[in-house]
Amino acid sequence: MKVAVLGAAGGIGQPLSMILKHNLPKGSSLSLYDVAPFTPGVAKDLSHIPTDVCVSGFTGDDLPKALEGADVVVIPAGVARKPGMTRDDLFNINAGIIANLVKNCAEVCPKACICIITNPVNSTVPIAAEVLKAKGVYDPHRLFGVTVLDVLRSETFLGEELGVSKETMKVPVIGGHSGTTILPLISQVIGSEVISDDRIAELTVRIQNAGTEVVEAKAGAGSATLSMAAAGARFALKVLRGLMGEPGVCEYGYTEGDGKYTRFFAQGLVFGKNGWERTLDIGELSAYEQKCLDELIPVLNGNIEKGVAFGKDWVSKN
Repeated sequence: MKVAVLGAAGGIGQPLSMILKHNLPKGSSLSLYDVAPFTPGVAKDLSHIPTDVCVSGFTGDDLPKALEGADVVVIPAGVARKPGMTRDDLFNINAGIIANLVKNCAEVCPKACICIITNPVNSTVPIAAEVLKAKGVYDPHRLFGVTVLDVLRSETFLGEELGVSKETMKVPVIGGHSGTTILPLISQVIGSEVISDDRIAELTVRIQNAGTEVVEAKAGAGSATLSMAAAGARFALKVLRGLMGEPGVCEYGYTEGDGKYTRFFAQGLVFGKNGWERTLDIGELSAYEQKCLDELIPVLNGNIEKGVAFGKDWVSKN
């Protein structure tokens, strides 16, 4: 298998690439691209790690070379949040970056599964869909927004709350990937019945605002990079396992599904040889979770509409 990482020299891209170097199937190749001129050096550095994964690095005008033959493309490229910024503040810069990178994917590796990390994911994934549509290669089953970081945080915080292993904790997280559009279904966690309603609300808000925790703790030096790299790798590796025919591989991700809630929606996905094969029903919700779901839908719809409008406008100009 071949995985391309676009934005590979950045704060997410470098640790993400290292995790992939250690965990891709033997004989796979890892292609790194970034506008930073030292990207080939990052690839050379990783190539000295003794695993059976070949690494190559590209920069400048060599994006098509980096994408050639890719099965999976992971995109962490873009600017990071700074203190006081929301994910939507990033929109104007990151929207154009995503549109251009996805255009190249459409032209060079139209069948690749594209996993978008770049925020605001609620809007960048719809942008990507419009660009792919304009190129005539859009397949909803091969385009993903990576929202697994919300799952990782939920697993960590709930494991701490219940005093159990975080490694075995399972927490469904649905909706979107910013603020109140993030909805952890804590009522579905084994053992959650001992947590009070007030505490569930507090934990939900903490999960929704966990990215801000990191931005503020780093005091202007960056946003969530290491945890996001772990989340991106976890998601990409599961997509790969599905492509390679492993049955029953599941993860939460943001895709264009059946439109039951919003056109793009994060929920459980079952992966297969052509991307995601089916979505998992969100199950029974508590009254609090249903209220949160009802409230997030118009917010998420607004994020989606913003992305679609940008994507259509960008396509008309490019």
